Amino acid sequence: MASASACLLAAAAAIVLTSGHNRARDSALTSATGPASNSAPASPARPAGSASPSPAHRARPARHRARRPGPAVTSPASHAAPAARSARKGVGAWSFNGVSTALSRSGAAWYYTWSVSHQPIATPPGTAFVPMIWGPGSVTSAALSQAKGEGRYLLGFNEPDMSSQSDMSVPQALSLWPKLMATGMRLGSPAVATGAATPGGWLDQFMHGAAARGYRVNFITVHWYGADFTTSDAVQQLHDYLAAIHARYHLPIWLTEFALIRFGSTTTFPSPQQQAAFVSAAASMLDHLPYLQRYAWFALPASAGDGSAGLFRAGPAATAAGRAFEAAS
Repeated sequence: MASASACLLAAAAAIVLTSGHNRARDSALTSATGPASNSAPASPARPAGSASPSPAHRARPARHRARRPGPAVTSPASHAAPAARSARKGVGAWSFNGVSTALSRSGAAWYYTWSVSHQPIATPPGTAFVPMIWGPGSVTSAALSQAKGEGRYLLGFNEPDMSSQSDMSVPQALSLWPKLMATGMRLGSPAVATGAATPGGWLDQFMHGAAARGYRVNFITVHWYGADFTTSDAVQQLHDYLAAIHARYHLPIWLTEFALIRFGSTTTFPSPQQQAAFVSAAASMLDHLPYLQRYAWFALPASAGDGSAGLFRAGPAATAAGRAFEAAS
């Protein structure tokens, strides 16, 4: 790799994180085929071999994690004409009634499921699936072999800094990293829940360790949830967070989870109109960041307790955020 150590040496010294990155995360992941809560709504099923995938980590509404609701009925993607498609635009997804049609209608150029498998989702023409090695239990020969068959990109561990997610120490993650490198795929860093630009934080320690060992990390993977529901302020905070991360590591960035959600003892969502306005403004901003290679909204499904963030309800039926996402170029 273009020496991660060189990037780190050139990195900026101190970076102040915006308030939108502080959120009390909870394990809202329930039972679906994907990860858990924040990263995955409440019903997804977790990847085989993983404790409990991503979405459940935050005090997120039970939505992301609920990824696995069971073999959902998938409507033929051919029914709907795909929306405008940006090569960067993507979504985190798990099974629900009409998921394949919803994925096609969304106009997403790529998607992921917090796993190396996307079944029973049928990938629409022109859309790519990106596998993830969710946590230590996912680092198996079978999972790595399956990931290799899915393309050239591989996402690393999901929120290792969260006890409700992959919950890994930096030394543990570094000890397993050579197995991911052995796939020959382009690797995204572990995706921390918070503090990706913080000197001495989990990701910073990992990147220093990777550089010292000569390990390869091709791009930085991050998550962001905004607690400020004013569109212009939220977009600026997201922009500043990504800029700080890029200044620190000098590598391309993939934003694999983002939305407006205020985590805490009580999870709060913006109104559907506020979330939709943020979708439109954020997508426009992200498409103009030269170092931002891809982004994925959290998430494609909208389930009970999911507030205003989900893009499609069963059927599928687009939400306000979903209509804004469809229209985003």
